[in-house]
Amino acid sequence: MYECIIIGGGIAGLQAAIQLGRYHHRILVIDANNGRSTLCRAYHNLLGWPDGVSGETLRALGRKQAERLGVHFADDEVTAAEKKGGRFILFGKSGKTYESKRLLLATGVKDRIPPISNLIPCLGTSIYVCPDCDGYEVTNKKVIVLGAGVAGASMAITLLYWTKDIIYVNHDGEELPEKWRKQLSERSIHYIREPIESVLVEEGKEAMFCGVRLQNGTEIFAERGFIAFGHNQVNTELAKQLGVERLENKHIPTNPRTKQTNVPNIWAAGDIGVHSEQVTIAMGEGAQAAIWIHKSIMNEQSN
Repeated sequence: MYECIIIGGGIAGLQAAIQLGRYHHRILVIDANNGRSTLCRAYHNLLGWPDGVSGETLRALGRKQAERLGVHFADDEVTAAEKKGGRFILFGKSGKTYESKRLLLATGVKDRIPPISNLIPCLGTSIYVCPDCDGYEVTNKKVIVLGAGVAGASMAITLLYWTKDIIYVNHDGEELPEKWRKQLSERSIHYIREPIESVLVEEGKEAMFCGVRLQNGTEIFAERGFIAFGHNQVNTELAKQLGVERLENKHIPTNPRTKQTNVPNIWAAGDIGVHSEQVTIAMGEGAQAAIWIHKSIMNEQSN
């Protein structure tokens, strides 16, 4: 039985694993390899990576670093969890079960991304998700917001901080209420409601966005893209099974000092928490939770 199991091998989970590995604890990370950080081709706002770094690179380096510290990994998806006595039992999609006295939930958020051809390869390099992370990258550039309904309209308005040349294509959302169409018009944001057939990429550059082709055949050209389809999936169903408190938006509130949830011996870190969704915050919360998990282990050993 492990002293702590970390569910989720993204940025928060890996940072926690590294910290706990440095305490010489028996740690297992269970990772389904389908988190948000598996998609982003480049994060540009991280200390030490001025030219950007992909989520794939961060995950590979983090796992290698944790394994050097004796942390174990299981490539599996936890589909159910229960508490029995003083231990947690996790049931994997593989059919395996896992047991631990403590859990760190780092299951993250999954963006809703419709199956638009050529979109995913451009993520992080020329199509972006988070304006706080990458709004800077579209400074004074022509931008197409690929989105849905109010979520896309809100993104388009937010991006006005960096550029005034914005087109919003409402791909699969409901028609905008009049007040939103008026706001876009007043801000000179061109609005189109038409499904997108594919993302156009610059000739000879596999992942460089240069526009979109609509299902009606129209091609619209731009220098960068942003997505905002809304209805992202917050992966906290396991937390619900274990009695962890969730807010209406399914994010998990935690003790701001320890990152522990309302359920003893269950911590949460990263995008499932209540905060802006940032790689640097996920790292910090992973380390913060790990420190208090270590204190919990030490307190148990001293009693």
